[in-house]
Amino acid sequence: MVAQTLSANTWKEVRANMARRGSKQLGPIEVEVRDNNVNRAINRLKREIGREGISRELKRRRFYEKPSVAKRRKQREAERRRRKEERRRQKRKRRRRRR
Repeated sequence: MVAQTLSANTWKEVRANMARRGSKQLGPIEVEVRDNNVNRAINRLKREIGREGISRELKRRRFYEKPSVAKRRKQREAERRRRKEERRRQKRKRRRRRR
């Protein structure tokens, strides 16, 4: 039933998230409970969900987003990723110069 409600773009996002996680197959996030330590497993699950961006995606989908607003949001996010990558490059460059 969930598969029917997801659009093609959403599937692309899901696949991209799965690739970041290092998994080849699509599927649910699974967390193993070790030594009956449920609290640790819950915290790990929360970390995984945060890393995947699932909670952000759910929050974003609570209300309808006009296509023009979605376009602007995506542009802001892309710009943010570009700046972040540029900062990382500059940091690596400075590290190399120190050696």
